[in-house]
Amino acid sequence: MAGGNRSGAAEERAASRGQSDANRRLKYISLAVLVVQNASLILSIRYVRTLPGDRFFTTSAVVMAEVLKVTTCLFIILLQKRFSVRETLSFLLDCVVYQYSDTLKMAVPSLIYTLQNNLQYIAISNLPAATFQVTYQLKILTTALFSVLMLRKSLSRVQWVSLLLLFAGVAVVQVQQEANKEASGRDSSQQNYMVGLVAVVVSCLSSGFAGVYFEKILKGSAASVWVRNVQLGIFGTALGMLGLWWNDGAAVAERGFLFGYTGMVWCVIFNQAFGGLLVAVVVKYADNILKGFATSFSIIVSTVMSVYLFAFHVDLLFTAGAGLVIGAVYMYSLPRPAGGPLFLSSSSSSSSAKADRADADVEMEAFLPKAPGGAASPPSA
Repeated sequence: MAGGNRSGAAEERAASRGQSDANRRLKYISLAVLVVQNASLILSIRYVRTLPGDRFFTTSAVVMAEVLKVTTCLFIILLQKRFSVRETLSFLLDCVVYQYSDTLKMAVPSLIYTLQNNLQYIAISNLPAATFQVTYQLKILTTALFSVLMLRKSLSRVQWVSLLLLFAGVAVVQVQQEANKEASGRDSSQQNYMVGLVAVVVSCLSSGFAGVYFEKILKGSAASVWVRNVQLGIFGTALGMLGLWWNDGAAVAERGFLFGYTGMVWCVIFNQAFGGLLVAVVVKYADNILKGFATSFSIIVSTVMSVYLFAFHVDLLFTAGAGLVIGAVYMYSLPRPAGGPLFLSSSSSSSSAKADRADADVEMEAFLPKAPGGAASPPSA
């Protein structure tokens, strides 16, 4: 009997080790995927927007990305309903049409996301990829500020210090880029540095506000993330078509919606469309520290690749600024110590931690496909 107990315990330990190894592999896989996605999106947009020849319409690319995201979310909802078309249509009719007041709430973030996607193309077309990647980390600062103002969240002292370092690092990079521009005295690629800088700053502001607004809506209702993305996509597609008609209507009517599309352009659109959905998988398997490393490492990858692809010049000032940004991103992602002092807090750290865990559980359940019994099914190994 004792031998059977020992054998059972040994099997449990072996299974536990196997599960731990599998989770560890999934963490590193998700880390690598996030790094590749972050770096490749910036580099690929920069590449296709600086190629000679006919340029595709960025407004049409934004619309196409929205259509792909909606299609993907609809397929996932269909999968959750076990491929029952009637049940899926009834579910969507109830969530999107009958509960129209809930759907209308998504008009605000949808408008902002559509603006942000267009601004990304403008910014990357006018800024070096590495400079954009570093400056775009200001979205951490804007997100934190909007979280404090709108969600009454509290930040630790380490996080406040990291935000100051982030701002300093971005400022150093911008000073370096301005000095390089004045030293060169030319713009052979018809790029407007100031337009790119304004576009990335407005994009960071819109990203911070829209992200916090979307989080507030998600946590204030029982709707799944996929339903919310369908609602977002409906408004996003409509607003994107309006922007396309306003900016490029005559040109699109003359040359066609897919004018200038190449295999590389399609890769950019797919990358942008599925980037947000990919984050759900990354969050599922990776922790905050790994996400911080991924964001930081993607900046390094973008910088190194920019040196080879776009003849980007890295000097001491840029290295110092990028180092501050990478360090700030990592510091901000560190878990908050239990009972640590806060600059802004309205509740105890223990209750805040419980609420964060509850929110995380709810969000994870929303990402998982539903089993026949209605509960979220566990991820397959």
